[in-house]
Amino acid sequence: MTAFTPGLLQLIWLASPALPVGGFSYSEGLEAAVEWAGVGSEAAACDWISGQLHLSLSRCDLPVLLQAVTAARAADASRLRTLDAWIRQTRETSEFRLQTEQMGRSLADWLRGLHGADASLFAGWQPTYPVAFAVAAARTAASAEDIAAAFCFGWAENMVQTAIKSVPLGQSAGQRILARLADEIPVALAHAATLDDDSRQALSPMLAILSSRHENQYSRLFRS
Repeated sequence: MTAFTPGLLQLIWLASPALPVGGFSYSEGLEAAVEWAGVGSEAAACDWISGQLHLSLSRCDLPVLLQAVTAARAADASRLRTLDAWIRQTRETSEFRLQTEQMGRSLADWLRGLHGADASLFAGWQPTYPVAFAVAAARTAASAEDIAAAFCFGWAENMVQTAIKSVPLGQSAGQRILARLADEIPVALAHAATLDDDSRQALSPMLAILSSRHENQYSRLFRS
């Protein structure tokens, strides 16, 4: 039998769009960008998602995720709550806050219900999505780097599916965008790994403006 990376199947499971956490229902501002920011082609959608990967995800959620894996494996609930509070503070609109809270709550509920899996680190509070993902994945034998890669690829798949539906694009175009993102994810992860509590940041003003406009967008498919 061929050997495989410990925790690989569990990571594939956690990153799957089929996991019942509702990630498919959010566009993270991309639907509004199609309406108001000129994201109307494959090239524009690819650049937009790539920019979000490097300017937002790699500076904010990914560093927290890596740190939360360490805290979860040390059973440090206090550290997890500190990281969770920081994530909440970075959500500049009600839509973005709703997304991370709803997905985090759904993943925590899934973890509690999965064969009686231990979710004691969530006792008395509901985690945001990056922290919930870190705790769920920390139960596997996978490295923190592989956990972050799985999280990031799951995010990329959701964003590409959003682009396919909202630009709209064909499936082949979606796969070309995903291929570029797969090449860029290691760079984003390497940057995230260099950031500590004092160097993490969340500054995406255009994204926040578009998210605010999306709340009142006349016709929309997604919740953010």
